[in-house]
Amino acid sequence: MELRLLRSFVEVARVLSFSKAAHRLHLSQPALSTQIRQLEEQIGAKLFTRNRRKVALTVAGEALVADAERLLGQVEEIRLRVERLGSGEVGHLRVGFVASATLNLVPAVMVAFRRQYPGVTFSLKNIPTAEQVEMLRSGELDAGFVRMPLREPGLSIALVSREPFAIVVPKGHALAKKGLRVGDLAREPFVAYGERWAPAFYQAWTGLCRSAGFTPTIVQETGEMETAIALVAAGLGVAILPEGVTRRHRGVVAVEVLREEKVRSEIGIVVPTVRQTPLLKRLVAVARDVGNC
Repeated sequence: MELRLLRSFVEVARVLSFSKAAHRLHLSQPALSTQIRQLEEQIGAKLFTRNRRKVALTVAGEALVADAERLLGQVEEIRLRVERLGSGEVGHLRVGFVASATLNLVPAVMVAFRRQYPGVTFSLKNIPTAEQVEMLRSGELDAGFVRMPLREPGLSIALVSREPFAIVVPKGHALAKKGLRVGDLAREPFVAYGERWAPAFYQAWTGLCRSAGFTPTIVQETGEMETAIALVAAGLGVAILPEGVTRRHRGVVAVEVLREEKVRSEIGIVVPTVRQTPLLKRLVAVARDVGNC
């Protein structure tokens, strides 16, 4: 049973006029009559009675019209749903993020995206950069907010936000002063966001130390920047972390923002190169817009 025949039948049933239905369907009246006869042959029953003055549904026609309208409605719903999926207006995304991106960036991106595309849902999970890379490759994640720089075959990454690093020392520490420089930390023990969780990020902040003429002495590594700040506040050591992570802790630790340094802490959004769907492209665009990159 062809959908075009059902559409023609439903239109005639609605107006009970072959001439009016033909006009609405942009068909000639003989062509419409031929379609109705074809449908009747396929069903094996007469659907209309007609004379020069009147068109009426038969019992079989009355039985068919409700089912035909329901079926055509379902077909249209399927068409619209598939169209919206193809255009990236609906769907579900599994997104990873580094914990430090949840302070401002990820919530702002989610709000902005849902405002534009309310038909999209998300699964969000706090995952270190290195683990996100593996999950993106295996298909367990669709996208991720990661610490940069990141260069991995098969993954496409776009810069979302960048900010200066900051020196973090315990409140009351001898170095808790304005004008603090990286070189002043040469003899201090360091708490670090570990290399195993974000290798390139680790090289970025330790590079600041090497440029200042020393290699940092790391006494404790952690996979959470919030934990690193708590350990600094407890007096375990000092740290160099992204400014945004330290912003909420000014009453606990002393912070000197390294605005003059060229090296920046950067967060990017990464997606598998071979799976850049319209939906993912929309997410990347919104993320870059929110992050002003």
